[in-house]
Amino acid sequence: MAQSSFRFAMPKAVRITGRSSSITNSFVNGIVPVIRPSDAEIDEALEVLGMSAEVVCAYCGDRATEWDHLRPLVQNQRPTGYIHEIHNLVPARGKCNQSKGNKHWREWMFGPARLSPRTREVPDIEARSEALERYEAWTRPTQVDFAGTVGEELWEQHWANHRALLRQMRTAEEVVKQIRARITAGVEEGVEPRLIGDPD
Repeated sequence: MAQSSFRFAMPKAVRITGRSSSITNSFVNGIVPVIRPSDAEIDEALEVLGMSAEVVCAYCGDRATEWDHLRPLVQNQRPTGYIHEIHNLVPARGKCNQSKGNKHWREWMFGPARLSPRTREVPDIEARSEALERYEAWTRPTQVDFAGTVGEELWEQHWANHRALLRQMRTAEEVVKQIRARITAGVEEGVEPRLIGDPD
């Protein structure tokens, strides 16, 4: 039996600051309104995409597991103004959605990303891109001027909270490094670790 070339991979230490993009996405997604479509709007969207009979990933044609934002909600750590609504959502496979991230759908589909349709050699990629172009032309999605709508003071408070949280994460990261270094040194030097429940 052939042995796999993979024998072992050491997990990397978790970095608190490595979660900063998730925090930023939360600060954007938290303010984006959700407009629920009617059944008729869903039917029309699927018809435009050519999916009246079967709902599949708009990008690759595999089984759809979710709906993805065709135009990104976040770019350069700020909201684009697009919202959660049917005019900006298409059925997608979860791995396609993750791989696409905040890129424009065409740039990603025909680009070199590991799981892009071009990289995976999806055979009908041209037909899929034409369907997405029809979808984009179907109706204009809502794009909100968030800052102008809520006012400068409230908008600045929101992003001041964001900056403060990222600063706190950087401070926490320094404490984490010290704790990890002390515990690692103790383990490597053979110092008996204190176990939970040990008497003082």
